[in-house]
Amino acid sequence: MRAMVVDAVRAQPEVREVPDPSAPEGGVVVRVQATGLCRSDWHAWAGHDDIAFPHVPGHELAGEVVEVGAGVTRWQPGDRVTVPFVCGCGRCEWCASGNAQVCPDQQQPGFTHWGSFAELVALHAADTNLVAVPEEVETTAAAALGCRFATAYRALVGRAQVAPGEWVCVVGAGGVGLSALMIARALGARVVAVDRHAEALEVATGLGAEHAVLADGADVAAIVADLTGGGSHVAVDAVGSEQTCSAAILGLRRRGRLAQVGLLPPVDGHPRVPMDRVIAWELDLLGSHGMAAVDYPAMMALIASGDLEQQRLVERTVDLAEASLLLPGFDRLTVAGMTIVDPAR
Repeated sequence: MRAMVVDAVRAQPEVREVPDPSAPEGGVVVRVQATGLCRSDWHAWAGHDDIAFPHVPGHELAGEVVEVGAGVTRWQPGDRVTVPFVCGCGRCEWCASGNAQVCPDQQQPGFTHWGSFAELVALHAADTNLVAVPEEVETTAAAALGCRFATAYRALVGRAQVAPGEWVCVVGAGGVGLSALMIARALGARVVAVDRHAEALEVATGLGAEHAVLADGADVAAIVADLTGGGSHVAVDAVGSEQTCSAAILGLRRRGRLAQVGLLPPVDGHPRVPMDRVIAWELDLLGSHGMAAVDYPAMMALIASGDLEQQRLVERTVDLAEASLLLPGFDRLTVAGMTIVDPAR
């Protein structure tokens, strides 16, 4: 099969022929029809994750089952599926309780094993992790569910428990941030979008953000507090930096909740967080790490009904060759939406 291969940390990705995967016991092989290019893939390429090289990245995907391993009972060749980016083992207490996203023996395509920037990908514990894609949901829309949209959904619904009428501040109007914006609006919340790119803020406004704050040397926290009458009830850091995390926290009102979605690589050993404010104002800091397959039906129903128009977030579709050129600089790109890779192009 053709795949994007990275041979070392920060090496230029190359598209080349590699051996086809085989279905593991309890798992399947999926023909990848669409896969998202995400900032998390850049983190892996940059060496912020423990990756074995050579490596094939890619963790957001949708496609068709082409091979079924021993022990799989729920799936067969021809099924249209997607999968969370965190795949539980299907055996532990966390998987049994519906919390596969924190499984201690989890697999993550594109991180713990070769991922979806390829024509085929092997997935583990299929009966626990695979999610059926309804006919009315496009493949490109389903591909972005596994990381950005599902992560945003769980962050707001399962973790922060956003209520109608609350202010939600979304820091970062990329794929995760715009997903969070759409979900917050569907929940009846009011949204302030923050980004350093005017183009991204234009998209956010078009998707329903009441206010757009350009983070270009401005005091973001003060502006958000003024716009929301004392600070947002909920903030989502959808970028993952010391600066964006601090801005999200400082823009909260007393007893507010932060849903930390963006990954924070270490800064001088550990990112600095304004814990004095967290303690004095009794703020809740909530980590959110994907979403288990058992929680997908409610989200998928909103998409299938048209209440959440996931396809509006797809900015462009590229082939593997173009994706290999985009990945090394993905942290610097002006991305107002999602980039989808079609390995068959």
